[in-house]
Amino acid sequence: MSGMVDRNDDLKVCQLCAVDFTLKHFLLPLLDGMRAQGWRVTAVCSDGPLVGAMRAAGYTIETLPIARSMNPLLAVRSLVALTRLFRRERFDVLHAHTPVAALIGRLAARLAGVPLIVYTAHGFYFHDEMPRWKRALFVVLERFGGRFTDLLFSQSAEDAEDAVRERIAPRERVLAIGNGIEVASFDPARVGAGDTARDALGIPRDAFVVGMIGRQVREKGIAEFLAAAAMVAQAYPQVWFLLVGERLASDHAVGIDAEFATARAALGARLVAPGLRSDVPQLLAAMDLFCLPSWREGMPRTIIEAMVMGKPVLATNIRGAREEVVPELTGLLVPTRAPEALARAMKRFVEDPEWARKLGSAGRERALRLYDEEKVVAFQLERIGQAARERKLL
Repeated sequence: MSGMVDRNDDLKVCQLCAVDFTLKHFLLPLLDGMRAQGWRVTAVCSDGPLVGAMRAAGYTIETLPIARSMNPLLAVRSLVALTRLFRRERFDVLHAHTPVAALIGRLAARLAGVPLIVYTAHGFYFHDEMPRWKRALFVVLERFGGRFTDLLFSQSAEDAEDAVRERIAPRERVLAIGNGIEVASFDPARVGAGDTARDALGIPRDAFVVGMIGRQVREKGIAEFLAAAAMVAQAYPQVWFLLVGERLASDHAVGIDAEFATARAALGARLVAPGLRSDVPQLLAAMDLFCLPSWREGMPRTIIEAMVMGKPVLATNIRGAREEVVPELTGLLVPTRAPEALARAMKRFVEDPEWARKLGSAGRERALRLYDEEKVVAFQLERIGQAARERKLL
């Protein structure tokens, strides 16, 4: 991987997250980058169906019951298990991800004497649409975790500012690292036009396809997507809707079963929901418009993937998304929980497909400039390596 720091040996790193899905789909490039430096990396997460294949591919993974909620009994169980593991393994660095696992893991690392503790906030759980008491509670929990954090990485610049403003960590320990993808895998010239995917899914080649990729839970804005789809479909019979993803077994967020049933009754075959898929570039190629009406995000990778594929993006005006999407240049932003506004924006793209393609082209140029995963990983390695050298760990 080009652009990385000089090779260093013998740094022992723990990468911690709650579930194997996060490890598989978001953290492996970081593990690969660390291993390329000669660092010894162990990933820790709850056991799951993806662990075996990752171990077979050569990754060192320890499985422990990692809490995903702040149930006190589950949290204490995870704290004890992680503290024992950290004391046994004597890691030089803990790099923690996902809010609850990171909070418990950082405390365990401090109790076990891990010298360097790093936390990546992929999106703070608190947001402005929460009840004030609930937001304040999560801010307090983040402040508590910040007491055991030597470096706080945030994917969005807005989260970095929030971390300083809310006194979660001082400015000198907070860094906005951005987010990125392996851009070569999302090259439209290599992926193709999407006709094959449309044929396999039963979508007409001349349809205008509005697509969404995400976990099938309410906070992703799927209920609003489905409601807007029903509104648009009444006036535009050529529009089809592609909803990719599923509800994970580990999800605690509220599902959307009732809304999906209502939308299915209204849209019939024009609502295509193939579940969780691995051929994301091909599915994006089949879309004319990518939509993500989520209530909260960090720096959503799906938006970046769509942009690199040259697709215009319709998203909600939330942190992360509003850093990625430039209104009227690469896409549009609408308020959260507003299906009528979402439908009106969809109609603009349907009615002017040439304008939509122009926005998609501009989005690809922006994404290639800002969201290359290789650069994001290299930046993290450089800063962690610098902090390790300051503590005489390297």
